[in-house]
Parts: sequence; C-alpha cells; structure tokens
Amino acid sequence: MNEAFARAFNSRSLDGLLALYEPGAVLRVDGSDRDLSGPGQIADALRGLLQAPGRMTSTNSFCIAQGDLALLRADWEIIDDAGAVVASGSSAELVRRQPDGAWLYVIDHAVGASLPRVA
Repeated sequence: MNEAFARAFNSRSLDGLLALYEPGAVLRVDGSDRDLSGPGQIADALRGLLQAPGRMTSTNSFCIAQGDLALLRADWEIIDDAGAVVASGSSAELVRRQPDGAWLYVIDHAVGASLPRVA
C-alpha cells in the first residue's frame, strides 16, 4: 500500500491515489481530530498533497494482518529536487482486502504514528 501510494504521488495521479481508498474510507491528514470521509473530501485533501514539490518515498514499518484486515505503519517523506525535505511523517493505516484480492485503505492517518505521546 505504501509503495503504491508513493508511486501514485510521484506520477501526480489523483485517480491513482483515490483508487487506493474504499468509497467510505476516512483520512486524517494532520494531528487534529478532523476526519475527511468519502471520495470528495479525500480527493480535495489529495489534490493539495499533489501540489507539494518533489518525490515521495514510503517504507512500510510493519503489517499485522488478521483475515481481511491489516494494520500498517509507514515512514514517508517528500524530498524536492534540491534534496530538501518538504514533508515527512509516520502513518498509521487500516486496510481491507477486497473481493478481487486488492487491498484498500479503510482508515488512513497520514501522520498518526509520528504524533507526540499523550501525557
């Protein structure tokens, strides 16, 4: 999932990114408690992401699967042509295996695994 997301970002394909989400998926892009749900809200957020210059790399830290669900964590960054880090984080994601065998995001928290510990 994480490599597929980076490939779609690097090709600047909004359709490719949206194809990775279930129709009722939830996306949280930051440390707030604001959830974006459904293709329209998720597309708006991903359009904004695609404006970031540079190339994304994303490395899966772990995948814990149970039946048709899997919990993922990935470390990702976007680096511009000068080598500067434009954005980075560690994501937390829940994906579900579809009837055709593909995996799609159910919940995607782009920086969920990089937030500070709650006191």
